[in-house]
Amino acid sequence: MTTIYHDEDANLDAVRGETVAILGYGNQGSAQAKNLRDSGLAVVVGNIDDSYRDEAQRDGFEVVSIPEAAARGSLLFLLVPDEVMPEVYTRQVAPYLAPGKLLCFAHGYNIAFGFIDPPEFIDVVLIAPRMIGAGVRQSYLSGEGFASFVAVHHDATGRARQRMLALAKALGSTRAGCLELSMKDEATLDLFTEQAFGPAFGRVLMTAIDTLVEAGYPPEAVLLELYLSGELAYSFLQLRELGALRQHALHSHTSQYGTISRSLRYFDLDPILKEKMRESLEEIRSGAFAHEWSTNREEKLEFIKKAREIQASLPLTRWEEETRRAFRIGEAAAKRSGPRPQAQPR
Repeated sequence: MTTIYHDEDANLDAVRGETVAILGYGNQGSAQAKNLRDSGLAVVVGNIDDSYRDEAQRDGFEVVSIPEAAARGSLLFLLVPDEVMPEVYTRQVAPYLAPGKLLCFAHGYNIAFGFIDPPEFIDVVLIAPRMIGAGVRQSYLSGEGFASFVAVHHDATGRARQRMLALAKALGSTRAGCLELSMKDEATLDLFTEQAFGPAFGRVLMTAIDTLVEAGYPPEAVLLELYLSGELAYSFLQLRELGALRQHALHSHTSQYGTISRSLRYFDLDPILKEKMRESLEEIRSGAFAHEWSTNREEKLEFIKKAREIQASLPLTRWEEETRRAFRIGEAAAKRSGPRPQAQPR
């Protein structure tokens, strides 16, 4: 049975008087630190000597080294990147763990796949926002809150769940709702979205672009129609707000009939998609992907760099930039100067 927690299920008194140590002041770390502080909790930031440390100081936090923050805090939020987390944990956090402390993760990856194995004498919990860091902060300030996946991995004190829910409330997450599941399930769902749904959606989008451009339609018009106008993003927002059925009713009858009647011709893709998605799911569940990513990581980072270079040279990148600049979309608007850019020959 699925368990979902809200504000009424949490009490800040469960962590009142304790010190929160935010270990890593990146996108999630900065947002979570500010939310916790605004909820009345004592927060100290642990970070290496870099621009994030400077940012934390400008934001008014006391900033110390990660080991010092781990020693001082009783509620530790380990928010450094996944790939460096095991080393940071082993060298700078584990030596300062003691009975009664709580270690909180924002992603179950390193616990799920065995890269970190915390001692049994501490509470280990998960509060995984389903939102990027900027959204975590903005939704707190707006009062809306944000959904999270939560889990209790170790309950050494007998109060792990109460402390976890109190922290989720202080972050602003129980306003929207916190769904409980295991750290392994959270990590699997997150990786599946990145490795199966995302690439499949990307190929559908690229196929649509290629089909229309090859048929002679201007790339700028194609990109504007498919996603740069913001209509797709708005439809997805309404999908969240209203649900699939009611969102579809917002569109014209022509749109509704065309979507419903022509969707049938794509049903034969289901077996192929499911086969490939199940393959991705099995790689994730078995730990094969985690092992692959943890081995020869420098080669993997070089692979990412080369892939980015190839992407930067694709016509689509130029088409996007020109269209975004012409229609004053996002950051490209600030780069617009001189005469209106003309469509380039394909």
